Amino acid sequence: MAQKTTIVSTKKLVADQKQLLLDHNITVVEEDFIETSYHSFELSTINQNLIFTSQNAVQSVLQHPQCESLKSKKVFCVGMKTKALLTDNGFDVIAYTGYAADLGEIIALIYGKESFTFFCGNLRREVLPETLRENEITFNEIEVYQTNITSKKISNKADGILFFSPSGVESYLKLNTIKDETCFCIGETTAEALEQKKIKNIVIAEKPTVEMVIAEVLEYY
Repeated sequence: MAQKTTIVSTKKLVADQKQLLLDHNITVVEEDFIETSYHSFELSTINQNLIFTSQNAVQSVLQHPQCESLKSKKVFCVGMKTKALLTDNGFDVIAYTGYAADLGEIIALIYGKESFTFFCGNLRREVLPETLRENEITFNEIEVYQTNITSKKISNKADGILFFSPSGVESYLKLNTIKDETCFCIGETTAEALEQKKIKNIVIAEKPTVEMVIAEVLEYY
């Protein structure tokens, strides 16, 4: 009888995502290695265009009592699911990309004379703000959610680990080590966080979605 494969997911999967793995005789150990909390914020200075790089930022803004006033603005975002969430809630998405670096390039090349408000979290990466600053683009940032590291010790011997953000990598490595496990990453920035720790066995999903990470796992095993 073939030995069972064990996968650790650094965030809890929804039922149908988990089922895909279980159907292929893969044992799933799952924990949330980061937690998100929304907090109140002011909508005092809002520029011509809005930027979102995560669904969490969108969810937080949707809860704001003055959210409707933002829907006349043009929106730029990272991620297909972020775009879908914005569009479903009546926002006009002008451009979206898989990565913040690509979005920064599009803004610099085509929309450099316009101004932007970037809705972000406390652990947002520097890639996008740096690109905007380098190209002297007018922008401000409003922090709309908090990402908290919630590290947990995993005692199960794993064959593979699923990572969905650089923060998830940081949280996992606080209490766990990676030896010969294969690391499946949602995107390049998450993979870079592992590479900085000299971790080699990395598989990056073709598209930055949870479903594509799972598809890579199924193909690999």
